[in-house]
Amino acid sequence: MENRRVYFDHNATTPLHPEVKKELIEAMEMFGNPSSMHAFGREARANVEHARGIVANFIGAHEDEIVFVGSGSEANNTVLSLFACASNLCLQGFKSRSSIITTRIEHPCVLETSECLAHKGTKVRFLDVDSYGRIDMDQLKEYLTDEVGLVSVMTANNEIGTIQDIAEITKLVHENGSLMHTDAVQAIGKMRTDVNELGVDFLTMSAHKIYGPKGIGALYVRKGTPYCPFIHGGHQEKGRRAGTENTLGIIGLAKALEMRETEMDDEAVRLAGMKETLVKGIESSIDNIVFNGHPEFSMPNTVNVSFPGAEGEAILLYLDLEGISVSTGSACASGSLDPSHVLLATGSSSERAHGSIRISMGRETTMAEIDRMLEVLPGIIKRIRSMSTAYLTGGEHAAVQ
Repeated sequence: MENRRVYFDHNATTPLHPEVKKELIEAMEMFGNPSSMHAFGREARANVEHARGIVANFIGAHEDEIVFVGSGSEANNTVLSLFACASNLCLQGFKSRSSIITTRIEHPCVLETSECLAHKGTKVRFLDVDSYGRIDMDQLKEYLTDEVGLVSVMTANNEIGTIQDIAEITKLVHENGSLMHTDAVQAIGKMRTDVNELGVDFLTMSAHKIYGPKGIGALYVRKGTPYCPFIHGGHQEKGRRAGTENTLGIIGLAKALEMRETEMDDEAVRLAGMKETLVKGIESSIDNIVFNGHPEFSMPNTVNVSFPGAEGEAILLYLDLEGISVSTGSACASGSLDPSHVLLATGSSSERAHGSIRISMGRETTMAEIDRMLEVLPGIIKRIRSMSTAYLTGGEHAAVQ
């Protein structure tokens, strides 16, 4: 472990896979525009379409159902914006179904877009979750009316790792005649994800969460599903997303998925073992803690834990001084001093939410790194708590909130 930094923030982003890096370097000489008809353009187009086939195959889709986009956030915005107004001509038979259902623990790109649409007149309802982060299925049934056009529920939560039963949710949604979208950014490449088994109409993925390049993602749109471009002004992606295709990014995404196909099953088993060791180690060495997320239906790489009496930001900084990188929640919300909206939605107090950190492991994580975390974390928590007067005197931080 000498002089090596420990990276426990894979849910925020991942390092390039060596094979992806190699593929990108080899492709850098290819500069043609995929829309050009000459040889340079045809070469780029052939690579884009080859990659499209790889992406489609990974999730059990058809090539024509894959739209390349700039990010997972763009893909999510594209789907939600379909229902920006009831008069959207692209909605065909869904004109009377202009309302949206989502959850209180979605990624900020879904929550903030939903709130924006609500301010513009779209009816949006937010599903509650239980203390583990699973949605209230009875509430979903109650909310599913004939005015609901879209339901958007993430497959796996980026902060606490909880996995939703997307197939069962989709069944209810379709029985109501509504469309189903899932943000699968945190699930793709970590668990088997087949669009036919899930039954969803839309699915979002992003390359940089699976050891691919940043700035590229993909949106699955089931054949025959109403669709309207979010970005207009070009014929690219068969008119579904204007703008010259990011050829290098697309190639990187496809290569990352190829490597996931060969590595993720064994990796999931290995990471689950490390997660168990980490959880047991924290439990045995630090008192007064709370693990956040579902104990069973959860990603094998994610541990979210609260330490009452210790601020998450302070824990992060002390760990960083020890060469260990963790997160206090979503990277997209890390500039905010507000407590995690995900933890608050699960019933956590503001104090407990502020005292949480997220440890997310990846393909290069080793047991030696887990041991290093367990070596330094107890002392850090003890040090921070010793500076908390309220905690030492038995105040509100002393007991689990």
